[in-house]
Amino acid sequence: MKKTHLILFSLFIIGISQNAFSQAKKPTLMVLPSDNWCEQRYFMTEFDNQGTKQRVPDYKLAFQQDNELGQVITKLNSLLIRKGFNPKVAEQELKSIEAKTAEGNMTKSVASGAQIYQSQLDKIRNRVKMDIIIQIWWKVNNDKSVSFTLEAFDAYTNKSIAAETFNALPSEDIIPIKLENAISNSFDPFLNDLQNHFEDLLLNGREILITLKRWDNWENNFETEINGEELTDYINKWMNENTVNNKFSRIEATENLIIFEQVRIPIYDKNNYPMDAREFAKGLQKYLKKEPFKYEVKLMQRGLGEAILILGEK
Repeated sequence: MKKTHLILFSLFIIGISQNAFSQAKKPTLMVLPSDNWCEQRYFMTEFDNQGTKQRVPDYKLAFQQDNELGQVITKLNSLLIRKGFNPKVAEQELKSIEAKTAEGNMTKSVASGAQIYQSQLDKIRNRVKMDIIIQIWWKVNNDKSVSFTLEAFDAYTNKSIAAETFNALPSEDIIPIKLENAISNSFDPFLNDLQNHFEDLLLNGREILITLKRWDNWENNFETEINGEELTDYINKWMNENTVNNKFSRIEATENLIIFEQVRIPIYDKNNYPMDAREFAKGLQKYLKKEPFKYEVKLMQRGLGEAILILGEK
């Protein structure tokens, strides 16, 4: 009798643990084809990045022309939903961006009217502010078996946080069904890695990069003293007071340049909206515009995970 009670109690505890996990706050996800998948199928576009040619995925073209991509991502999204996640739909976000002409708010050169290039992924990141990007790749083999690879990246740092390869046995099934069969028994370890990463963000903060520069015509620099302390020291104190658990690393500090990396910021702001590098840096910008500094500060952003402050003017 006691043994029976012990077994029932153990099952009860397991049930509570599983229920608690299913109710835990989940990261915002988006599934996209991998760069390699796009390259192999010629869904790439080229742009000039300050004289250097770069190739990036053309997701819009891939969704329009590939018959399998939309089905595969829809299937993977449905499997994620079954596990309690709420993935954003990349194809719909791309359509929304096109409809609202998001490029209108891009920075323009006063002299030439030139614009800063944004890839489709940059636009999606800035619009959705997802936590994790899952990239999928697959290859159909001669015997009709299929190899699938899923790799997850932190959307702010581009660091890989989970990767898994799944193999579907030879069959006449369509690719989405092959995907479902391949991952059905081994999906949880991959998802656990995603959830663990997200819980680390909740506990220790999101990681970003902050760079401070000065215009060359500014009469001050980061070694300028204010009330007996250098400007660098004031900035350091602000970082200590506003980062999660005072976690950041200052890797460069000269009179003209300060770089902070591994800066841990709250994942949500006081209104429970996702916080990115720009929102965090706005706090430092406002601080430097007040007494005793009263500096003009230009704020720029690169993706979700990097902000640049330039002191001296806007």
